[in-house]
Amino acid sequence: MRRRAVCAIEDLPPGSMKLVPAGQFGVGVYNIGGSLYAIANYCSHEGAPLCEGYISGTTEYAPDMPDGIRHVREGQIARCPWHQWEFDITTGVNVADPSKRVRTYQVDVDDGQVYLIA
Repeated sequence: MRRRAVCAIEDLPPGSMKLVPAGQFGVGVYNIGGSLYAIANYCSHEGAPLCEGYISGTTEYAPDMPDGIRHVREGQIARCPWHQWEFDITTGVNVADPSKRVRTYQVDVDDGQVYLIA
């Protein structure tokens, strides 16, 4: 593994992603609420480019809410563009089946520069 420069931190504001040419398929570096995460651009289901999918959240049953649902993990769920499999970007774990996952990578910031360890 090696440390790769991604971009300046101001070029990766909350809610954004940068695709880095690392490994065989690339790695998506995400800013979720000011924290940085990275996942492989490869869906563990059938190899789709996961980072090209939608970013959303999930919902859970909440009887105390007027509509009966609560939105959770907003902006941290990557949905595969091919078959809609969902993965938590912060952990790499599949939402529906925690035994499935995608690879995650370390990200750090040094002197205003974002680095990926991949």
